[in-house]
Amino acid sequence: MALFVITWMDKPDSLELRMATRDDHFAHIARHVDQVRLAGPFLDDEGRMAGSMIVFEAADIEKAQAFHASDPYALAGLFETSQVRPWRATAGGLAQRSTDS
Repeated sequence: MALFVITWMDKPDSLELRMATRDDHFAHIARHVDQVRLAGPFLDDEGRMAGSMIVFEAADIEKAQAFHASDPYALAGLFETSQVRPWRATAGGLAQRSTDS
């Protein structure tokens, strides 16, 4: 299994849409709780949620992309930008000892 970082920034003035789909988003996360290693919102200058980041464990990038595409936030059109990228933890709680790091 590999790690992927999924990031997105919300469209401007979309906090209402985020809040309207938040419960569905959390239900989606809960269905994949064994694969979500870390998750939380980005905040704007006023401390309001303005995007998110998830560290997701999956067999390959296609599975991480499918998880992201099926997120209720994505389905609701919340994102201005989003990205799924392979990632390796090298320090901290997510890091694992590896001979290739």
